[in-house]
Amino acid sequence: MALPVRTCALVGRFTDSRVAESAHALLAHLATRQVAVLVSEAAAVGDTLADPAAATLRVPEAELGRRADLMIAVGGDGTLLYAAGLVARHGVPLLGINRGRLGFLTDVMPQDMLGCVDAALEGRLEADERPLLAACLRQSGGAVAEALALNDVVLQKLATGRMLDFETRVDGRYVNTHAGDGIVVASATGSTAYALSCGGPIIEPHLDALVLAPICPHTLSDRPIVVSASAVVQFELLQRPDTRAQVTCDGAILGEMAPGDRLEVKPAGERITLLHPSGHDYFRLLRSKLHWGRGNAER
Repeated sequence: MALPVRTCALVGRFTDSRVAESAHALLAHLATRQVAVLVSEAAAVGDTLADPAAATLRVPEAELGRRADLMIAVGGDGTLLYAAGLVARHGVPLLGINRGRLGFLTDVMPQDMLGCVDAALEGRLEADERPLLAACLRQSGGAVAEALALNDVVLQKLATGRMLDFETRVDGRYVNTHAGDGIVVASATGSTAYALSCGGPIIEPHLDALVLAPICPHTLSDRPIVVSASAVVQFELLQRPDTRAQVTCDGAILGEMAPGDRLEVKPAGERITLLHPSGHDYFRLLRSKLHWGRGNAER
């Protein structure tokens, strides 16, 4: 991160009253620190961020990552994933303020927000590098779509009630032919997201592993598996009447998939840097979010 921080990008759903409350406090505070604030010109902010004391500039969304020294995401994990997509190719660190629900990634609470922002501006927060997934969808007509993901790449059925048949290969080796609603390829970071609801394991975020978690498999023996994070995972959609599938990267649509199309997921060259308060403890975070250890003294 470039120090001192002169420009900060602010991302959030500012029409949400809780997000707006935090954003307004951040603007006033950053103004006292003489830090310019960027927001997307596409953001629906209305008068929420109208603060004449703050040097706020609305810019095209694509420029946020390029022009900022620091990005602050205010909201839930979905907001942070959206922000991660904006900074993934620019090496800009990301701080998450939790105004959502679970908050595995947005781990700074509103009451601690201003102190953590000051620490971020001065380079005193813990930097946590997380790997990204690179997805490539190759359609039979020759079209190619690519995207990065921090949490997961998901292949899922497009028409409700219609099961998918697809093959999986890891590093070119045949693994299985699946029948079901789809499959989740999750990084260690994303193991606590969609993959967890599919019965996948929780993986400590700095382990070099991927989770392949089938979604509602037709065969109960089709279980989640863990493979190396360096693996190249390939999927091919098989012929079935009226079969259509969709591929998403961190919830954003990459494209539709038809029989014969191929999806490849592999490690990306880029990484994301998350900023945490001093003393950040992943297992304490799990206990808090998953309600573990109730009835026992905090250690």
